[in-house]
Amino acid sequence: MLLVVDAGNTNVVFAVHDPSGWRGVWRIRTDAQRTSDEYAVWLLTLLTHSGLKPGDVEAAVIGTVVPAALYHLRRLCREWFNVEPLVARAALDWGFEIKVDNPNEVGADRLLNALAGHRQFGGPLIVVDFGTATTFDVVDASGAYLGGVICPGVNLSLEALHQAAARLPRIGMGRPQSVIGRATVPAMQSGVFWGYIGLIEGLLARIMGEFGCKMKVIATGGLAPLFSEGTTMIDHILPDLTLDGLLMLAERNPAPPIPRERSRMIEPE
Repeated sequence: MLLVVDAGNTNVVFAVHDPSGWRGVWRIRTDAQRTSDEYAVWLLTLLTHSGLKPGDVEAAVIGTVVPAALYHLRRLCREWFNVEPLVARAALDWGFEIKVDNPNEVGADRLLNALAGHRQFGGPLIVVDFGTATTFDVVDASGAYLGGVICPGVNLSLEALHQAAARLPRIGMGRPQSVIGRATVPAMQSGVFWGYIGLIEGLLARIMGEFGCKMKVIATGGLAPLFSEGTTMIDHILPDLTLDGLLMLAERNPAPPIPRERSRMIEPE
């Protein structure tokens, strides 16, 4: 069984996969100071609740855009599961070219989305990821990663609006009933929702114009279903695309050797 860890700026997603498919997917708030022992107490409880044991884990893969969290996540794999995790980075075998000025600067999540998106739908394509940042990643017909666009995420924009304007409240995201808001909250929701729809459609059109042809568009991230309601330019919604990419990356690359340091893995009964 493979332990998959996707550490984003907002949440860390843990998942386990075996030949039958995904056995469980769990999320915890990202905290770079959270220790491996704290992760273990939480994760082992969830594994047990799902009828799984630490000894079932035979390999692990980590993708992270939070470098400070990697130390504790790696220790979690070593000490509690007795495996050395494969860490997603540009130097691995991705099966495609990374055609940007500095491949090491590209977030692992963006490469993972490109890998999974092209494997499932071919190319050329654009992956829109509604995360802490909203990203647009461009993949050509061969699967090569060409770069993309990084914008402030929806929730960041909402929080900035609240923080910078004294009389504007903190609001949740939702699709407004109309474009013209007749009160403060609907007006804010309309500005963010339809503003992002305009951003999405405008950038997709400009990317396709620069690329020179029609491209498939895949959306991922928690807010992908919401924003897909406001546009016809999104072809497919895959909320867990990054997890799929981690699984595919682990299948392409050999597992690192198991460390010699002592494991604290709980033995199965």
